Amino acid sequence: MNRLLGARARWRWVHQILGGALLMPYFLLMQVVVGVVAGGVNALDSAPLSLLAYALCLPLVAATALFGPVRPMSVAAVRAMCGVPGEALADGPATSWAARGRASAWWTLHLGTGALISGMTLAVPPMAVALIAVPFVGRLRDVRLGYGWFTTDATPYAAPLAGIGLLAGLVLCAAGAGWLLARTAPVLLGPTPADRLAAAEERASDLAVRNRLARELHDAVGHALSAVTLQAAAARRMLERDPEFVREALAAIEDTTRRTVGELDAVLGLLRDGD
Repeated sequence: MNRLLGARARWRWVHQILGGALLMPYFLLMQVVVGVVAGGVNALDSAPLSLLAYALCLPLVAATALFGPVRPMSVAAVRAMCGVPGEALADGPATSWAARGRASAWWTLHLGTGALISGMTLAVPPMAVALIAVPFVGRLRDVRLGYGWFTTDATPYAAPLAGIGLLAGLVLCAAGAGWLLARTAPVLLGPTPADRLAAAEERASDLAVRNRLARELHDAVGHALSAVTLQAAAARRMLERDPEFVREALAAIEDTTRRTVGELDAVLGLLRDGD
């Protein structure tokens, strides 16, 4: 039950509804085109014409997804809502046509599936409530539901079972579609070989910078310790004979130590910022 109605399943359902909302501009545009071609009719009044408009808008969705920041937006949404591990997804925009094609396929799958689940989410609950209420509301027994595909006048007392079945089917469809999208996301939004190569080059560059900072830190600290050792040894030998020299040596040791600690803090700060 948790897989069907748990927090992750609910967030995946919201993710699909967002996909359906993103498909609406394409769908409305194709509805106008289909209505004009069909002789000026309203495609919303015809289920076949609505399905045709839906099918025709998917290639348009795929074409527009080849351009723009589709992959970063999709990756952010999948990470936030679908429960997909972050390391399984690519970072940044697609830089190759292969990556753009995979992002376009994901965008089309997300919006296409989301439109179906969104439509079911809008249509099924009112229909299910009406069916469940049929035995108690006589006027509902003659109502034809869903483009006239369903009537309750023949078996009114079986209508509540049909309503409950519709709600269960909606939950199962949403959970199944969410699972499908979550399993497909790493395949279509995962890093390509070019992405892995770019990430490896970035890590190598970062490692080179760290190695250079470590060498500079080693040289600076080593030089400072050598100077402090020599000054301390000279001060020890001149302790009885020349107190003024000893005071100057101790002052030099203090200055060298303070300067070295400042340099050490600066380099360690750079390394922490890099992390």
